[in-house]
Amino acid sequence: MSYEAAIARMYALGHELTQTPSHKFDLAHMRVLLGALDNPERRFPAVLIAGTNGKGSTAATLASILEAAGLRTGLYTSPHLVRINERIRINGSEIADDEFALLHDLVDRTAERLVEENELPWHPSFFEMLTAIAFEYFAQNKLQMAVLEVGMGGRLDATNVVEPRLSIITDISLDHQKFLGDTVTEIAREKAGIIRPGGVVVTLPQQPQANDVIGNTIMDLGARAVSAVPYVPPVSPASSEYLVANPAAAPVSRYPLQVMDKEILVETPLLGRHQLRNVALAIAAAEELSRQGIPIAPEAIECGVRQTRWPGRFQIVPAKDGAPQYVLDVAHNPAGAWALRSTSACYGDRPLIFVFGAMRDKAISEMAEILFPLAETIIATQADNPRSATPDEIRQAAVRTSSTIEEAADVAHALASARTLAGARGVVVVTGSIYVVGEAMRLLEVRV
Repeated sequence: MSYEAAIARMYALGHELTQTPSHKFDLAHMRVLLGALDNPERRFPAVLIAGTNGKGSTAATLASILEAAGLRTGLYTSPHLVRINERIRINGSEIADDEFALLHDLVDRTAERLVEENELPWHPSFFEMLTAIAFEYFAQNKLQMAVLEVGMGGRLDATNVVEPRLSIITDISLDHQKFLGDTVTEIAREKAGIIRPGGVVVTLPQQPQANDVIGNTIMDLGARAVSAVPYVPPVSPASSEYLVANPAAAPVSRYPLQVMDKEILVETPLLGRHQLRNVALAIAAAEELSRQGIPIAPEAIECGVRQTRWPGRFQIVPAKDGAPQYVLDVAHNPAGAWALRSTSACYGDRPLIFVFGAMRDKAISEMAEILFPLAETIIATQADNPRSATPDEIRQAAVRTSSTIEEAADVAHALASARTLAGARGVVVVTGSIYVVGEAMRLLEVRV
């Protein structure tokens, strides 16, 4: 089967969020599939990361640290910006098309046989297939560590079949309520499902409801908590420097930090106060892995943080040739919108033009009330995705903001209008959905 045919067959399975509950795989089904593949998930050590916001940033930073330490490191994340291959990486390089096609064929044929033999009730979903492909790829390549981002929730997520060396829980807030629950407490219970009896969990204090669930789960399971608080810098000019005002600058957050009894200089390209929490989680996890015997030195932490690449998270595309500066940020829920609002404050009185598109099942009204007052003009648009809200639906959801909203039929037209409105001095902020950001990256020819 060709790569193109494999991708088409994957998408024909549908997305997790469009599947009916009756056809949702569970961990027992996932273990049957992996068992037929000779349990690839048991053939590499792993770190498992759950949370609402910051999972990907934490995973990318930790993977970069492990790579800088000389370890053969896998990274599994979701969703993708441009190509599905982005989700499966080894030492920063995404899985090749031919390897993806071969492994898809192996997993797909195995799944079909299991269905025919009544070992499985139905074919695995898009995400279960992709997770099995990633695990098989990692096992075949003899990883020294894999960093795995939970797809959604945690307790019943396909990634949760591994036995991790440690678990990480990032910030928890409301999102995917249809699947995970209507309160932070309910959602936190799903995220805490990645904690193992007697295991290790790295986390930070957050909302009281989430703290209670995580703390009680740790005590009930006899697990050990590792706090990342010592690695979060104070908010002051002396400890954190944001270089985003200069359109030609390569922006970083910079601050000194004591790690393993040595002072290092943290320079992360991930901007915003919220990202300092994610970097802290990655550093705390790296130090804990070092205590477990994984060879990670302070210098590797310093180098790995500096070399982290995680596109689409307040990613700045410098101004050139009379075009405005662009900011690409995948804020897709209210917590992400607040983080984007806080980080955007660095632009002061520079005019902001927002290109905004969101999925219909998201909290569009709340995101609009958080973000739209920052902009001179908002251009409502939609990605090429059946779940996308239309520009008119966005306008209706944002009616209480009294903002100036224009409509564009697609991302290409939205970017063209935004460029004209922003001029050379302005900043175009593309946000609201990872799909909108991904399309903008293709159109702007930004490397993923």
